[in-house]
Parts: sequence; C-alpha cells; structure tokens
Amino acid sequence: MKQELHTFTLTINGQTVDAAKGRTLLTVARENNIHIPTLCYHEKLRPLGSCRLCIVEVEGTPTPVSACTTPARPGMQVHTHTEFIENLRRETLKLIFLRHPLNCSACEINGYCQLQDLAHEYDISHVDLHSCGMKDLHFNSEPYCTPLITYHPRRCILCGRCAQACIEITEVGAINYKGRGAEAVIAPIKTSYTDPTKCVSCGECMAACPVHALTETMTPGKIKPWKTDRVRTTCTYCGCGCQIELNVMDNSVIGVTPADGGVNRGALCGKGRFGYGFINHTDRLTSPLIRTDGELKEVSWDTALDYIADQLVHILDTHGPDSIGGLSSARCTNEENYLFQKFMRSVIGTNNVDHCARL
Repeated sequence: MKQELHTFTLTINGQTVDAAKGRTLLTVARENNIHIPTLCYHEKLRPLGSCRLCIVEVEGTPTPVSACTTPARPGMQVHTHTEFIENLRRETLKLIFLRHPLNCSACEINGYCQLQDLAHEYDISHVDLHSCGMKDLHFNSEPYCTPLITYHPRRCILCGRCAQACIEITEVGAINYKGRGAEAVIAPIKTSYTDPTKCVSCGECMAACPVHALTETMTPGKIKPWKTDRVRTTCTYCGCGCQIELNVMDNSVIGVTPADGGVNRGALCGKGRFGYGFINHTDRLTSPLIRTDGELKEVSWDTALDYIADQLVHILDTHGPDSIGGLSSARCTNEENYLFQKFMRSVIGTNNVDHCARL
C-alpha cells in the first residue's frame, strides 16, 4: 500500500498552512501563493541560499534565515514581509547592483529579467547607489570554458546557479568561483595543461543564469525577446525526442531553448542547443544538383531520382552490391530509417548501411 506523506501545520504571515515533511519554507510558501523573492533558487537545483533575498523571520530564531534552505517544522511562526526583512532585502539588492550595471534598457532580456523585476519591486535606482562609494571594478578578459558561450563578469551576481547546474544536471563540474570579494568571477576549472577544461558545451550554465551574464556567441547581435517567435518542435539530432523551442526572427532561427516537459525535462545537449546553424546556412542545398560538363546545375526531383536510379543500376551491374553504401540520418523518423535500411538490404543487396547519430 502506498505510504501517505506526513503532513503538519505551520503559520506564515498569520495564515495557517499545511506542509509535507522535507519541504522548505520557500516551497511551502509558493505552494500557498505566498511570494518570497529569490534569485539563486532554481527548481531543478539543490537550494544554494547564496543571494540572501529569501530571508524570513522565524519566531524563536535570533537572526533571519533563508527560506530556500530552512526546512519547515511543525508549529513554526514565519514572517516574510516585515519592515525589518524588507529593509534587509533592499540593502542586499543594492549590494548586488553595485556590481551589476543598472542599465536595463541596453540588456537583451530587458522586461524578462528577475533582477529587473526586483529593482522595480523595491524601487531601486541609480540615486540609491551613489552614496555607497564603490570603486569601479575591472575584470581581465579571459576565455570561458567553451567558445559557444560568452561570459559577462559585470553582469554576474555570483549566485552560483551556473556552477551548480554544471554539477547537478550535466554532472561535469567544469566551472566554479575564481577570486574573492567583489572581484570574484565564474571561471573554468583547469584540470591539466593538455586538457584545460571538462566542458561539454551543453549550455546548462547559460540556461540557469538569471541575469543574462552568460550569452550565446552565435546569436547575431542584441535581440530583444519580444521580437522573436517561439516555435515548439522536436530536436532532430537523435532518437531521444527532446522538446525544443526555435527562436525565430525574420524567418531565421537565431537560437534554441528547451521546451517545458518532454523527455529531456528542460535539458539539452550541445548539438540540440547550439547546432542550428545549418538551418539558414548559405551553403545548405534547397534543390537537387547534377554535375553536367563539370558544373553543378539545379534539376527537378523527378530528374534527380531518375538519375540516381540509373547510376545505382549501372554500379550494381558493373561492381556488385557491396560496392554501394548507404548513409542515413538521425534526423529522419524511425519509419524513414527503417525503409532506407530495407531498401539497401532487400533492393540493393548489401549490409553497408550507416548513420550519423555517432557524430
């Protein structure tokens, strides 16, 4: 018989709520539509408690605690928006903006940024930062662990979500903190001189970043999110069936993001996330070509298929079936690949069949 979850009650802002054993205060609050701001928390990752924005007061506890890392206990009396807590959150945000530029209009995710929403919620502007006397920070330009991603240290709020995603989702651990204090950055972990990085270019670090400090190198310039259309489809690189969204602008694919749900559960490999350049590439063939007198010329599909059939018959009669090999594609459906191998084995008479899934 299925064991029922052990539940208990606690109080949040004077409201009695139910909680299951093992839930954190942040999880319980969200399950009851109680807003607690956070930046470092991500549903797919272990709670970090690094941004300190989800702090709450718990009666009987001498100091505020982070809601994302504090387990809910029976009978707790929790206060999430007292004047003291709100002042602490505002000061924490001001410290973040001393490093992160408050020029949202120039950012590609303007209007779709968690940090920008918090600046609006707590009414933080440039005026609030002038009195802090923070010196200008200068960061050395160092290559990131993959050339497919660009790291912007001035935008980085050091929440640690990218490094945690690399550890927990990809299970690689290719990046971590480097340096101390306000001059700390996220940098690749160098394992040796011959193998300087373990990065597999999956892009999970970029997907986990809440402030766009990691951007895709392939994207053509700065693109506003509202200028793009999202087209849901299935990744064509292998047979897993990962669900993706093509970011389309002016009838061109400019990026790929994982779709909610699906077998991939929001994760993608390097090919699925970055391997879309072939779609609009200038060298992509859009019609059959036949070489005539040393020059490739466009022909109709009927002409091309008749030419292929004649050439296959000629090669079979001259050199035999094992002189022919077939290369199929992982981007085809299972049914199409089945028909292709059946054609090679039953019609041509050879087992020389291969595919591109190993690339």
